[in-house]
Amino acid sequence: MTLKSVGVTLPSLSLDAVSLAGNYPRPLVDLGRCAPEIARQLAAALRKSPT
Repeated sequence: MTLKSVGVTLPSLSLDAVSLAGNYPRPLVDLGRCAPEIARQLAAALRKSPT
């Protein structure tokens, strides 16, 4: 299941630059900012997701 498949779009996805630094980088995805409605949609999609 993807976020797109459940109608959720996060507009500002990016890689966290700080997590890419160092001898052993461990990249993190910065989920960015979203409107409250998007946050509610994301929470609903996660609740429906199989574990």
